[in-house]
Amino acid sequence: MHLFRALDAKWSSSRLPRTFVTTAVAGAIAITAWVLIMASAPLAQQAPLHLNPAIEKLAQGKPIIGTNTSDLSLENARSLARADFDYVYVDMEHSPLNMEGLHNFLVGMIDKAAILKKGNAQPKVAAFARFPPYGRDNAQWIAKQALDMGLMGVIFNGIDNKEQALLAVQNMRYPQKKASKYPVPPGIRGTAPGYAIWVWGISGAEYTQRADVWPLNPEGDLLAIPMIETLEGLKNVNEIAAVPGVGALFIGAGADLSQYLGVAQNAPEVEEARQTILRACLSHNVACAITANTKADIDKRLKEGWKMIRTGRGE
Repeated sequence: MHLFRALDAKWSSSRLPRTFVTTAVAGAIAITAWVLIMASAPLAQQAPLHLNPAIEKLAQGKPIIGTNTSDLSLENARSLARADFDYVYVDMEHSPLNMEGLHNFLVGMIDKAAILKKGNAQPKVAAFARFPPYGRDNAQWIAKQALDMGLMGVIFNGIDNKEQALLAVQNMRYPQKKASKYPVPPGIRGTAPGYAIWVWGISGAEYTQRADVWPLNPEGDLLAIPMIETLEGLKNVNEIAAVPGVGALFIGAGADLSQYLGVAQNAPEVEEARQTILRACLSHNVACAITANTKADIDKRLKEGWKMIRTGRGE
């Protein structure tokens, strides 16, 4: 305040009008007050680096815990939006492919009260989805439709090689601007994110900026998650993990992989395959995802280095 008094006295003795001096001093005080308020505001009231809460944690080296659902009701959407999870994924691989239901589910997860309380548009729980096509099916329209509805991540079934993983990443990226810092791999996603803009609660320009794959783009808010479910995928896991734009690898519960291995799901060969996938993730600094349904198993997997846990509600 002494500084402002001195400035007021100096400016008052000059040829500047008194009203101008008073206004200038008042403006300086107001700006300083705003800076002090922002500096002292809780972090929850400041805009996060990522709108995707799962990526926000992964970027800080923290693990994320989530669940899956096939219930697309508004009641379930509202419940999961406030659940104690970092993410939820809608599983439509083994349940009806219901894109309209997925759209309604994502709209149902919009929680205005939570947004007002937090002070920014980041949801409490990120929404992902898994769809019927395998990597070998090259069903490019799936990712485009799903992302345009507002998903923050896509789980790709049965990715067998780096070419399929690369196509998955490209399906999630827009064609990059000439000045892009991350032009490769080139995106092929079409542009029409009207529903996504509504669900994310941001402008079209900001969505275009944020709708890119992490960690390839450190500011991206989309997560590309290939599943390793076949012997070919297991053989090529290091090449898959090395594809730029892959954010996590997911083995799930290992049921499909056990079938390809020709053994029971609890056989030692399945656990050996899990550890092979984990080593590839750690080697390429990619989050590794697994199903764990008890506290003891979750603790074990986190200690091993798995960063993405899929579990059941309340377990």
